[in-house]
Amino acid sequence: MGELLSRRRQDTARRIEELRAKLADAEKLCGDKACVYATGSFGRREASRHSDLDLFIVGEGSRKDPKLSRLDEILVKAGLIKATRELKLPEFSGGGQYLVGHTVSELVDTLGSPEDDAENTFTARLLLLLESFPLLGKPAYDQITNKVVRAYWKDYKGHERDFIPAFLTNDVLRMWRTFCVNYEARTRREPEKEMAKRRLKNYKLKHSRLLTCYSAILYLLAVFSKNKTVSPSDARSMISFTPTERLEWLLSQPELGDAHSSVRKLIEGYEAFLSNTDASEEELVLRFMDKGKRRECFDSAYRFGELVFEVMGAIGKKSPPFHRLLVV
Repeated sequence: MGELLSRRRQDTARRIEELRAKLADAEKLCGDKACVYATGSFGRREASRHSDLDLFIVGEGSRKDPKLSRLDEILVKAGLIKATRELKLPEFSGGGQYLVGHTVSELVDTLGSPEDDAENTFTARLLLLLESFPLLGKPAYDQITNKVVRAYWKDYKGHERDFIPAFLTNDVLRMWRTFCVNYEARTRREPEKEMAKRRLKNYKLKHSRLLTCYSAILYLLAVFSKNKTVSPSDARSMISFTPTERLEWLLSQPELGDAHSSVRKLIEGYEAFLSNTDASEEELVLRFMDKGKRRECFDSAYRFGELVFEVMGAIGKKSPPFHRLLVV
């Protein structure tokens, strides 16, 4: 881990504690009934001074019988809005339209159904597993995470010695491809400044979103190559790590020596990305309006993707059944 990443983790932890200090009442309301978890750069513990706060609220129970009452949910949201304003964090995007509560029943019951995308439960569930950090209600967060993992591991019994987490892996791949499709669908002929914004999003997509998804796949693939199975406890360990911590974990596994050089370059490339995006959106958009600077950024994004591919191949050759599922 480099100095920048270490500093970001320490600073993010400090800022989260500052936020929690202003949310004592909301914490009491959540308790073991509901959790609020951060995703995005705060969830990945790499927030910069320009980062906004992306949050999800998930409670125990069902939509018809939530353990956190609707009125208490409103009070939790009010506390979050007040605390972020006092700390001068950016306003919640869309006027707070994404600060919507779900229940664990919704996250589990919609799994694999057509309603999953429409209800936004797919995003809430996948980001819970891939890049979340509990801001409030840690007991509920742990309970809810365990229930979601059990839903993905429902066929584990009887396959304890050779379980491939195909259900979860396919959803992670779907998440990545959804990110890509959403970007392409929104890219049309636009004024130069708007196009620069799109290109900036694409640049971020090819680093942070790519690593969020593929660090999880690489972790699970490495566990399978070592144990010839992946248990629910392995999944919970994966969830407890940030995307970059998963890369560091790969470096701690001596049997993955063939991949270590590429993993180190991945971490270096990601730190370079964090450094390059440590600016206001206005400044970054201007940078992406410059053809030369834009080309440099996308050249580095291409190299980053190539490194992920190299690591996937190096680890995958040790676990052909799982690797084949990822490719075909």
